[in-house]
Amino acid sequence: MNFWTDGTHGVQAPLTDEAVREAEALLGVRLPEALLELLRVQNGGTVVDELSAHPTTERTSWAPDHVPFDSLLGIGTAEGTLSLLDTPYLVEEWGLPSPVVLLTGDGHTWIALDYREGGEPSVVWLDADNESELPLAPDFTTFLNGLVPENSFD
Repeated sequence: MNFWTDGTHGVQAPLTDEAVREAEALLGVRLPEALLELLRVQNGGTVVDELSAHPTTERTSWAPDHVPFDSLLGIGTAEGTLSLLDTPYLVEEWGLPSPVVLLTGDGHTWIALDYREGGEPSVVWLDADNESELPLAPDFTTFLNGLVPENSFD
């Protein structure tokens, strides 16, 4: 199954090893290989409908049983497009916990890699308005394997 839709919304320039090194230095973390593999295919953009949501064990401000995952931020500086590189600014702007790396979101809510425990990051839902968070997966690969179509929920 494809991960990315056709289209250019949110897509950065093709990912280079140098860009990965610069991003990891800026963010102060090592990004998961599974994430980098996706970004080497297409550096950010819209996710296919079949993978557009992740189930939750608790109600969130979004829905009783899932959170949206319609896009994934890339690594780069394309004009008018958010990137993983915007994480430090956005974390400060929205009062989010740190260290995290934001994967997708709209300002009020985010899905992020959570590095607060050290080691391999878990994946977490962050709600800036409610100042709440909800663990989604112990690592990025498990998160990817849990993705389902948003229309599979009522």
